[in-house]
Amino acid sequence: MKIVIVALPGSGKTTILNFVKQKLPDVKIVNYGDVMLEIAKKRFGIQHRDEMRKKIPVDEYRKVQEEAAEYIASLTGDVIIDTHASIKIGGGYYPGLPDRIISKLKPDVILLLEYDPKVILERRKKDPDRFRDLESEEEIEMHQQANRYYAFAAANAGESTVHVLNFREKPESRPFEHAEVAAEYIVNLILRTRQKS
Repeated sequence: MKIVIVALPGSGKTTILNFVKQKLPDVKIVNYGDVMLEIAKKRFGIQHRDEMRKKIPVDEYRKVQEEAAEYIASLTGDVIIDTHASIKIGGGYYPGLPDRIISKLKPDVILLLEYDPKVILERRKKDPDRFRDLESEEEIEMHQQANRYYAFAAANAGESTVHVLNFREKPESRPFEHAEVAAEYIVNLILRTRQKS
């Protein structure tokens, strides 16, 4: 099974996927941006992921994106692809999963995670390793809406199902509750598919 998990930066996807890995250690987890970064380091001397969208021309960015998709598509077994449905570039939104990419990846499921923008802002403040542009709550919510549109468009092109986990109005009652709920959802998707095989 191939699952693409999409959410805004700062949504906690890494934490979710760590929980999945604890329950299903044989699942391959691939961060699309990390694969692109390795390619961009060799080709453009990029040092960190946040530089890619600022320093690589869009046509070259597309080539890096495609090369990453080809590598990820070659992976076998259960694979979870951590990526973004849309990327802010040059003041607009660029598709993270355009038709040419989604047709290479061929995921079974696109899992979209959505959160209260305040939660995302707080999480971003606690991440010292990233160099993100400051965004308002309104900008974060607009980006989440863009993600939703792009996720459904990608699902149409890739003939995938879209699953939406909306945590906007469900505050956590304990630390990592959202991550645990999302991880359990992913684990159950994979286990159900394995039972059918």
